[in-house]
Amino acid sequence: MNKKERSILFLLAGMNFTHILDFMIMMPLSNYLIPDLGISPFQFSLLVAAYSISAFFSGLAIATFIDRHDRKKPLLIAYVGFLLGTVGCGFAPNFGLLLLARIVAGLFGGIIGAQVFAIVGDMFSYERRGRAMGIVMGGFAAASILGVPLSLYITNMFKDNWHLPFLLIGGVALLLIPLVIRIIPEMKAHVKEKDEDESLFAALVTVTKIPIQRSALVFSGLLMMGHFLIIPFINPYLEYNKGFHKDDIPWIYLIGGVGSLLAAIYLGKIADKKGKLNIFSVSVFLSLFMVLLITRLPNVAFPVVLLFFGFWFIVATGRIVTAQAMITEVVKPEQRGSFMSINGSIQQLGSGLAALCAGAIVTKEQSGRIINYEWVGYLSILVLLLSLLFGRVIFRKIDSPTTTTSDIVKEEDLVQKSI
Repeated sequence: MNKKERSILFLLAGMNFTHILDFMIMMPLSNYLIPDLGISPFQFSLLVAAYSISAFFSGLAIATFIDRHDRKKPLLIAYVGFLLGTVGCGFAPNFGLLLLARIVAGLFGGIIGAQVFAIVGDMFSYERRGRAMGIVMGGFAAASILGVPLSLYITNMFKDNWHLPFLLIGGVALLLIPLVIRIIPEMKAHVKEKDEDESLFAALVTVTKIPIQRSALVFSGLLMMGHFLIIPFINPYLEYNKGFHKDDIPWIYLIGGVGSLLAAIYLGKIADKKGKLNIFSVSVFLSLFMVLLITRLPNVAFPVVLLFFGFWFIVATGRIVTAQAMITEVVKPEQRGSFMSINGSIQQLGSGLAALCAGAIVTKEQSGRIINYEWVGYLSILVLLLSLLFGRVIFRKIDSPTTTTSDIVKEEDLVQKSI
């Protein structure tokens, strides 16, 4: 990996950091938003789901034309729109305007991740993609290590002012925009000559007709839903059910983020050598036990809780990094942008449905204690098992060392001619 490639990857990781942090920070802010805005757990789940559902629709819309253009321009436009939505969250005075700002942030934020993964897929061959994807996914770890704890610390320091984290994220995003303009190159190698007879919805139609792509999207949605089900109510569960203080919560994201960073770097490398499907399968299997532990947490000391969450972050990152690397291989480079936009939409839909399901299952007592959280855990385990089953079936051939990209996309060429 040369210096230019590393510079691009670290900048993409920085963009990932900001838009993932904007998404992640909503969950730990639940302990501030619910009492300050006087909202119910289900209303809070609407705030979380609003970002994801709007990202689902914007991802599908952009998939219809994204591969006809340079990768850089849509990424830059989406990032500017995301910046405006995030700053809007920072100035929102009530539930209604905050919900609107989350919709705007989601409309643009959901596009960013898909374009980032498409760029990585275009720049790196499958044999090197695990490590590259690990660096970009390091933005997730950085959001946990630096972003969430710092955001919560600032919120506590300024008398539970939940607006400040969004303004902080907007400030960082503003600093990155000039770097995006300067460092990210134009990427047009994937652009093919426009076919005037080609339908605007050809990308969506193609996905529905190619079995491996269709299955990969189902897999992606299930994986994200299973992962996200337990997340929205971790903080109120720890504070109101288990008695831990608000000041303890940032440590969970700090330790978890360190685990995620190590997993993103080292598991990506190991997956390139030992097989991405193998690392994915082990990560999902181990995560099932962690979901059960977290949602039925025994009465243990806080350092033990930190160990639980640190290990959960490690296996969760392991399954996401390897899954993304495998998913990018089911499509040719000239369709990768549109496919990854659709994939990002399905992932956002999965996380949005997870938030709504969790909000519908969980109820709150007057004391703030939440009920039925263990049932959210059971549902998460079931969905993760389904994703493991899908993954083993779909990617067994892709992850074989004797399989080439041309073998995988041969079926797609036949479908394209029939559309």
